[in-house]
Amino acid sequence: MLNIDLTGRRALVAGVADDAGFGFAIAKELAEAGASVCVGTWPPALTIFLNLLERGKMDESRRLSSGELLTFEKIYPLDAVYDTYDEIPEDVRGNKRYKDVGDCSIDGLARRLIADFGERPLDIVVHSLANGPEVKKPLLEVSRNGYVGAVSASAYSLVSMIQRLGPLMREHGAFASLTYMASERVIPGYGGGMSSAKAALESDTRTLAFEAGRKFGVRVNTISAGPLASRAASAIGIIEKMVDYVSANAPLTEKLTAREVGTTTAFLCSPLASGITGSTVYVDKGYHAMGMAVPQE
Repeated sequence: MLNIDLTGRRALVAGVADDAGFGFAIAKELAEAGASVCVGTWPPALTIFLNLLERGKMDESRRLSSGELLTFEKIYPLDAVYDTYDEIPEDVRGNKRYKDVGDCSIDGLARRLIADFGERPLDIVVHSLANGPEVKKPLLEVSRNGYVGAVSASAYSLVSMIQRLGPLMREHGAFASLTYMASERVIPGYGGGMSSAKAALESDTRTLAFEAGRKFGVRVNTISAGPLASRAASAIGIIEKMVDYVSANAPLTEKLTAREVGTTTAFLCSPLASGITGSTVYVDKGYHAMGMAVPQE
């Protein structure tokens, strides 16, 4: 039997704050394959996330096929719009949600990983980060700050993570991120510059695959996932409509599950995918292949 075996590998999944989204599902499937998993959580969501874990509110979703519960080696505070601690504004550092977490920048995350696990602690890094402060605005109404903010949080953060975590990767390491088809097709209502950010993410994936492949020996891929009605996606404002539309028009009409994205990510980060890099892999029930809406009865 051909199995995905990640035994002995350590993964970092950046962008886990609850059990409803892609990030959690990816972490769970990496653990199912035998990896040890650390996560990075946005500081404003960190306390709630820790409380949910401690109170057992996520035990059902944490249940692995073995019957054991998914556990995280470490849960790190991470705000990926900051590359270094010095870039975090004073008013943010003093905010009640930030003041006790220490250095939550990407550089701070790298330093904590080295302190906890040694100089080359990682085999897998998953970028499950996206934010558009003006996502409900059409592109014609988006401010410069809103546009740049979307690209910074959703695309440049991958560049920064590979800059700082690439040197921490062991041999044959793998990076993966999450994108969306709005990068190449118009999705009315998916605004705020997020479509531009996803396009940048996909372009960067190809360039980073070459540069980081040559420099660090790692692979870099991105997964174009179909819409999922997670709590994070509710910020878009039309997520249920997006899910229903894809279900009605995709070749496979079953709604996408987070686990399907999780298992694909585990494959892409495993030795079974050692020849795949610089790719955008669609996990959307085939919707990306469609060029015309299906007439509704």
